[in-house]
Amino acid sequence: MKSIPISRITNYVEENIYKFHAARLASFKDLKLEHILKRKNPYLFRAKNVLTSESLIRALLDAHLSSNEETKFGEFFEKLAIFISETAADGKKSSTEGIDLEFKRGGKRYIVSVKSGPNWGNSGQIKKMIQNFKTAKKVLRANNPDSEIVAVNGCCYGTDSNPDKGDYYKYCGQAFWEFISGSSSLYIDLIVPIGHKAKEKNQEFLIEYSRIVNLFTSEFSGKFCKDGKIDWETLVKFNSSKK
Repeated sequence: MKSIPISRITNYVEENIYKFHAARLASFKDLKLEHILKRKNPYLFRAKNVLTSESLIRALLDAHLSSNEETKFGEFFEKLAIFISETAADGKKSSTEGIDLEFKRGGKRYIVSVKSGPNWGNSGQIKKMIQNFKTAKKVLRANNPDSEIVAVNGCCYGTDSNPDKGDYYKYCGQAFWEFISGSSSLYIDLIVPIGHKAKEKNQEFLIEYSRIVNLFTSEFSGKFCKDGKIDWETLVKFNSSKK
């Protein structure tokens, strides 16, 4: 396994992290108040005693953004892991369904499904991953029946105290980054490049976020408030009435 200068990783991150920041801003494009009101549970906000239009709007936007950000950053993280494997272990993007990368080491061929964090899927999704591993092994052994193939679910953050899952190994956080790079400190080293221009990009994001909060607060107050109070009956009817 080849060592990777942190400068190469830094260059990759700086060239690609903008996609994550761009996706955060893009999540506001064409966003309509009525859409986020339809998607969220109004009873929950009533139970939490939300009293102002702005606090409700911020809660709605934050819930919308949380899901979007987790997905987009997960995609970036997964691509970063593939880049590092390609550089350190001559890994390659797999052409097999559900397998993200393959590489050889110590006489073994590793097939890896990369996920953002350890709690990435339900039982059905995990069964699907296991089936993908079995299919990939069958395909790879067609030309090399004696090859030892090891399936790995790699997670970019978190921990797992029991990595041997029987059908595959699950390496998370430090264990995963060390597995694909040979560096036990890489999971820490990534902090600096990932923060590249974070303050600048977040300031740009906050300006747009504040604009949307102001617009939606004004619109919500005009449609769903009476005498300065949230009209929960009107809001619930908008969200749930069969009309």
